[in-house]
Amino acid sequence: MLRILALLFTFAFCSVTLAGDNWPEFRGPTGQGHSDSTGLPLHWNENLNVKWKTDIQGKGWSTPLVWGDQVWLTTATADGTKMSVICVDRNNGKVLLDRVQFVNKKEDVEPLSNPVNSYSSPTGVIEDGRLFVHWGSYGTACINTKTFETIWERRDLPCQHFRGPGSSLVSYKSVIILTMDGVDVQYLIALQKKDGTAAWKVNRNTDFKDLDPNGKPKAGGDYRKAYSTPTIVEVNGKPVMLSCGSKAAYAYNPADGSALWKITYAGFSNAGRPVFAPLVGEHGMWIINTGYPRPEMWGVKAGGRGDVTKSHVAWKEKRYIPKRASAVLVDGLVYMFDDSAIASCRDAATGALHWKSRFGTGKEQVASSPIFVNGHLYFFDQNGNTTVIKPGKELNIVAKNRLEDGFMASPAVAGKAFYLRTKSALYRVESE
Repeated sequence: MLRILALLFTFAFCSVTLAGDNWPEFRGPTGQGHSDSTGLPLHWNENLNVKWKTDIQGKGWSTPLVWGDQVWLTTATADGTKMSVICVDRNNGKVLLDRVQFVNKKEDVEPLSNPVNSYSSPTGVIEDGRLFVHWGSYGTACINTKTFETIWERRDLPCQHFRGPGSSLVSYKSVIILTMDGVDVQYLIALQKKDGTAAWKVNRNTDFKDLDPNGKPKAGGDYRKAYSTPTIVEVNGKPVMLSCGSKAAYAYNPADGSALWKITYAGFSNAGRPVFAPLVGEHGMWIINTGYPRPEMWGVKAGGRGDVTKSHVAWKEKRYIPKRASAVLVDGLVYMFDDSAIASCRDAATGALHWKSRFGTGKEQVASSPIFVNGHLYFFDQNGNTTVIKPGKELNIVAKNRLEDGFMASPAVAGKAFYLRTKSALYRVESE
């Protein structure tokens, strides 16, 4: 009975947030790459099923956010001195707002030494009447989506990103949660949506074991960096937020930031967002990515207290694991798209490999996370290709599509349309 109640709590949490007409944050309503939208197209190209295409200035890999009749994006200049917010009319693609939100002195901008990152990679959060945008330590702001007025700003949250910001915002009730994993400090902080004041803050207490003989961090502190975004789910009727940082992943109570449990590993510079399988194991199974330099995918049993590395890690896999893209889970199967465009399907309970396949010629690279919608999985690469498959233990490719320019940003879905951001444009892709 307790098992059934726990699952009902989880599904109730998902059903409330799985609203198909909006795309409120990175990886969608559940934060795990799912949408309940229907009627999405399987086929498209520059001349097929493109309702509109709008050029987007600057360089930014954040996901489009969709609410009502608006689509919002963030971008930045290549040198990071100007950071902008853009609003596009959902119906016709017309730019309604293109405003510089923050200006940075050139000497205050850290050099972007990561070729696959941008100064505008973090995705914000949108809800009725409010947009929250984020560029890491360079600034966070709340904007009235009806008047376009700025409600509040924060530019006083320190973090030396070193290779650029990457962690996206997470919404939980009356707060947004920021992840600041830099080479100097590593912490999570919740800001009140109404005024930007801090509700709670928690510092990571990771032992990085990266000091050289002189007591300084090796690799300039790179081993302390992470880009991951937390995932919040209900486990046994209680909210749990899992956040993957360098060398360790921590489970917190999102209401107050109190620590629940943690696991440790060797990886750093994590980018993938955790996914949760509620029907696997006694309390569910977390699927996490351990990060660079040799990523592993781990299945971690939910629950426990303190350090549960020895007791709760159910399986570990090293083959075909992405360094950048998040996984997606469908019916107890985990789908991944690694950096060289090799897709794979594994069992969420055991990690066993069901199939793997290279989608492309071998010259493709991947940064965008796949999604599941309308009974299909969609995989996007940096050359602008999209491969569509039916989920299952055997590979079943149903379509291959291509748009000009490549995908760095992860996709958005709202209503019967995809909102796809390439390196230079935003598309609304919908069946004609």
